[in-house]
Amino acid sequence: MIPAGWTVEPLADIADYKAGRTPARASPEYWGGADDGVPWVAISDMNEFGTINETKERITKTAFDHVFRREAVRAGTLIMSFKLTIGRVATLGIDACHNEAIISIYPKPGVDKRYLGYFLAQIDYDTLQDRQVKGNTLNREKIDRIEIWLPPLHEQSSIADVLDLIRLGIQLQDRSLRAARELKRDAMRVLFSQGLRGEALKESEVGPVPESWLLEPLGAHCLVASGGTPSRGDPAYWQGGKIPWVKTGEIAYCVINETEEHITKAGLDGSAAKLLPAGTLLMAMYGQGVTRGKVAILGIEAACNQACAAMRPSDDAVDPKYLYHFLTYRYAAIRQMAHGGHQQNLNLDIVKDLPVAFSLEENEQQEIVAILDAVDRKIELHRRKRNVIDELFKALLHKLITGEIRVADLDLSALEIKQDAKVEAA
Repeated sequence: MIPAGWTVEPLADIADYKAGRTPARASPEYWGGADDGVPWVAISDMNEFGTINETKERITKTAFDHVFRREAVRAGTLIMSFKLTIGRVATLGIDACHNEAIISIYPKPGVDKRYLGYFLAQIDYDTLQDRQVKGNTLNREKIDRIEIWLPPLHEQSSIADVLDLIRLGIQLQDRSLRAARELKRDAMRVLFSQGLRGEALKESEVGPVPESWLLEPLGAHCLVASGGTPSRGDPAYWQGGKIPWVKTGEIAYCVINETEEHITKAGLDGSAAKLLPAGTLLMAMYGQGVTRGKVAILGIEAACNQACAAMRPSDDAVDPKYLYHFLTYRYAAIRQMAHGGHQQNLNLDIVKDLPVAFSLEENEQQEIVAILDAVDRKIELHRRKRNVIDELFKALLHKLITGEIRVADLDLSALEIKQDAKVEAA
């Protein structure tokens, strides 16, 4: 139900808009404008509700003159994608041009640009009256009749202010998360190359390390094995399974306390999978993108598939948590050790031969672990805060835009966003 005092208006009545263009790719004189070219926005440049300050591609002045008639879209303009990814909104932070899958939007008097952007982003475009959308595209007629719920201007601005405030909270947590991750990278570089005792350094296969440290293959101090996958064709191996079963996509620098899939006792006995104790270190040996080479620690008893390497200490020389952090530090180098054809993979022999630098002094390993665990707790804290604020934003976006919740009913003091943070982020 539309709140009293609100109206429902077609987009064409409350805003003007214009689609962009893509200069001919076959004309090299139109592309590669470098520093003197004009930024050209594609959907991939648009982060939801973000401000675009740079683009992956630029067009030349020739393309700007011939194709766009020297008309750039001005900084501060609201833009929205209406093909393929429909309804992604962003704001230009620079003068730019954009492609034909994006419209630049110019609200008429009485319409808050920020409110309009939030409203357009939360629409379910599949529910438009004419559902014969080919290739996930809205044509002009469909765009014209998008229904916008429009409260009085002052309430539009108040709603946008609230949503802006929550978005600012997300941005601040993102900034803190990046800083914490950079801190960990710097800490690992110092700790694993210099140690904690101020020793002289020596060169090694993994770079400089303290003179007293040993450099030995991982397999010298760990039992290394892979898992297995029970036959998908036998329901007795899967249906009603209670044994957690780890896939490589779940190995992501974390403690694994739950898994997406479970297998039965029959599945465990009928495959190469093994029941691994809590505390086992896992490494992803296969995986697209950034998966290969990542590590995680089991917080529960679990099995894993054949693409995972399971590592358990065979002696007391290397603390398992130390090994976890050291392998995290060596992630990029480990990935380069993979081999194969189109799909580059690690294998058990490579994992066993991974060089590990470590102090013979147990306390030094534990002190390094304590430092990096503390940084990990800071990272996790910011990640959780970010997720909570993001869920708050998603919950409030639709409810505020449709009047189900009114701004006057909200108490956002729990966000604890200071005024100076607002100014810094502006």
